[in-house]
Amino acid sequence: MTKKDLPHEQMEVILKTLKGRFEKNTNRHEDLIWADVQAKLEANLEKLWSLNEMEKTGGEPDVVGHDKKTGEYIFIDCSAESPKGRRSVCYDRAALESRKEHKPANNAMDMAADMGIELLTEEQYRKLQEFGNFDMKTSSWVITPAPIRKLGGALFCDRRYDTVFVYHNGAESYYGARGFRGLLRV
Repeated sequence: MTKKDLPHEQMEVILKTLKGRFEKNTNRHEDLIWADVQAKLEANLEKLWSLNEMEKTGGEPDVVGHDKKTGEYIFIDCSAESPKGRRSVCYDRAALESRKEHKPANNAMDMAADMGIELLTEEQYRKLQEFGNFDMKTSSWVITPAPIRKLGGALFCDRRYDTVFVYHNGAESYYGARGFRGLLRV
């Protein structure tokens, strides 16, 4: 068993959890059939491991689309607030290393890579908001364009006043209410 293998019992648990969420939130994936999604997951066990990591950190991943060109199902963290197990992190490794004191335990980009997922783009974040009201009390780092990052900044989003806002902060900043949401293609 490798690091990214799940014991059979845990595979059953995560599949049952995902199926339950899929059936409860059909507005996120109209016209998709769970059996097709499950077959794809069972054929990509490393992706199932990543979904389990998303779940363990509080992300509540769910299917929000299907890419007809690639055949991939798109999972995104659909927890009401930024996943609890991924908060209090700065944006990336360079930001973490730039802090002289009071460093956070980790950074969003490395955590996402370790989990086998991607941070959402601003566009993906806005698309998620079409399925409900997310990050009403928290905020989430999103992929930052290189020119902004080169100047030391990073972007994050939240939803307030029935509007999605995009903000900037120093990439080295971190807050107890800011984390990140992930995306996984299966």
